[in-house]
Amino acid sequence: MNEKDIIISVKNLTKDYGNNRGIFDISFDIPRGSTFGYCGTNGSGKTTTIRHMMGFIKPDKGSVTINGLDAWKDSEEIKKYIGYVPGEIAFPEVETGTVFLNIQAEMLGLKSMAKAEQVINMLQLDPTANLKRMSKGMKQKTALTAAFMKEPDILILDEPTTGLDPLMRKAFIDLIKEEKEKGTTIFMSNHMFDELEDTCDYVAFIKDGRIIDIVDMKEIHSRPFREYEITFFDKEDMDSSDTSQIEVLDKNEKELKLVVKIELAKTDGMIRELRKHNIKSIVERQYSLEQYFLEHVEGGKENGSSHE
Repeated sequence: MNEKDIIISVKNLTKDYGNNRGIFDISFDIPRGSTFGYCGTNGSGKTTTIRHMMGFIKPDKGSVTINGLDAWKDSEEIKKYIGYVPGEIAFPEVETGTVFLNIQAEMLGLKSMAKAEQVINMLQLDPTANLKRMSKGMKQKTALTAAFMKEPDILILDEPTTGLDPLMRKAFIDLIKEEKEKGTTIFMSNHMFDELEDTCDYVAFIKDGRIIDIVDMKEIHSRPFREYEITFFDKEDMDSSDTSQIEVLDKNEKELKLVVKIELAKTDGMIRELRKHNIKSIVERQYSLEQYFLEHVEGGKENGSSHE
């Protein structure tokens, strides 16, 4: 990848708090206009990484550069074109969400509140509510509105759907997809596999402060083979079916079910063979980011890799 296509570069980033707490030798590159997911459990190091990206913490070792600027040394300049949602939201002492958003707009020099109004409508936020009395979900929506309304070049979002109900999570995903279409670069920490899968171009897995894998989502969406669950009406049909061109992953004689894996190019041949038998159902098993995680990451794989 051409270096000029990289908008965020994290190199050997380390912050050691002792007792194996912190982040250690974190490295990844984010291409301009892509959406990069950061997946890990609570305490894995997601927020510490983000706080370095925002210039809130000075690293013990390594660096973060955003658009060619050092995140620590040039933090004030960098913040001008970043929309940020922190993991722990704390608002200033103002009465309502509307007052807060108006103050933010004034600080940013916004001439129009059109984007804010769009996000408010999408997330069904009542900004006139008392800021201190808002529910966690309402506070999250207010923080998201503040981040998106400046229409930044980069969005850095720390667990952005915390407190949102399933309907609002869907609205948030639609919002992210809209930003992707505009070419916004998005970094998003999240532990929800489905949300990452729906939105991201790349996903990094972090565990105990270390990157253990980075997956290009094309590997998830464009695999050269498929998996199917095939259920038969009787055992004779199941036993007599020709499985020489497919890999049988599981055979359940009680349920008369085969789970098979087959190269994409051989799928038509499998269907022709199955037509000779009394088939109850055939269902494709959709491969997911969660399955990838369980197969390739859960064992504690540590490769120290970076996306180049």
